[in-house]
Amino acid sequence: MTARGSSLAGLRPRLRPGVLISDPLLLGPRTVHLVKEPAGGRSFEVGPRERFLMARMDGSHTLEELGTAYAETFGKRLGDANWRQLLALLGGRGLLDGAPAPPKDAAERPANGVLRGSVRLVADAHATAGRLHRAVGFLLAPGWQAAQLALLAGMVAVFLARLPELVDGAATVFTHPVLLLAVATALWFSTALHELAHAVAARHHGGRVGEIGLRWRLPVVIMYCVVDDYPYLGTRRQRIVVAAAGAVTNLLFLTPFCVWWLLAPAGATREALAGLLFLGTLQALAMLVPLPPLDGYTIVGQALRATRLATSSREFLALAARRDPAAAAYPREARRAYLGYGLCAVLAGCLLLAALVLLVHALLVA
Repeated sequence: MTARGSSLAGLRPRLRPGVLISDPLLLGPRTVHLVKEPAGGRSFEVGPRERFLMARMDGSHTLEELGTAYAETFGKRLGDANWRQLLALLGGRGLLDGAPAPPKDAAERPANGVLRGSVRLVADAHATAGRLHRAVGFLLAPGWQAAQLALLAGMVAVFLARLPELVDGAATVFTHPVLLLAVATALWFSTALHELAHAVAARHHGGRVGEIGLRWRLPVVIMYCVVDDYPYLGTRRQRIVVAAAGAVTNLLFLTPFCVWWLLAPAGATREALAGLLFLGTLQALAMLVPLPPLDGYTIVGQALRATRLATSSREFLALAARRDPAAAAYPREARRAYLGYGLCAVLAGCLLLAALVLLVHALLVA
């Protein structure tokens, strides 16, 4: 029996308002879509076929019409048992309009302690992000973004041309506690701007900012920002912009110090500025390394249209190394993505190790 001519044929299912569905994402050998229900805040994974039907569940199409469109696309007509299973699944997860709303997903927050914990800094992070966006959101316009990237490219070129002076400045900072404290304070402020930049960019592109707070893992204390619906932002470009906003802001933070450094006469101030510029640039570039949980990892995941990229890549490479036939079952796009990311991750690790060795050597001999 099929939906046509059955008791289910005339049903017009409708998703609960506010349900979010992501673009297609690679997950192992599969393609999935992330789905988030608005009442409880829970997220789920569905396949392309389920997404096809869910995207058309707007209350205007009957199951018979949905079944016909499904059969034309996938060459198979769904029976009553299939429909009942799908509707029960969607209703049980609170995704259907009229289904009981699931309880709010209250993620357990570990109790705060002296050594580790977190605290929200604002009661309404989304409203705070909105106020910040009204002040500086114009910087996310395409023309302003191009100007910023050109400015940063020129600044990085200057740094590369005068790298020995920057390294010497960093060595000076590490040997003078007062300078080290001043530079560390400036870099901490830069990390705070980093998190706020994520919030402003998310708000600019229609995302919802869930939390802005302070997290400590002594001796480290940092700000953090949570974008509740990051995977569901409108386009891949928007998601990449949100992920990259923090590192770009770290570099923009250095621009007035770069001008000061270029104009300052020789002396302690110039050396301290050189150290700040060197360490600040390292901080920004480190965030772009494509390893979890850094922003660079998020950016690469979006560029490759993949979720849980590191895990999937590791699993695929293990299969490929064993010449397991299961590796050949991965789609070509997935094989390329996981192989490319695996090589990229190994290269990034080697470069980080080499950079650390060179940095330590340079600081010791400076």
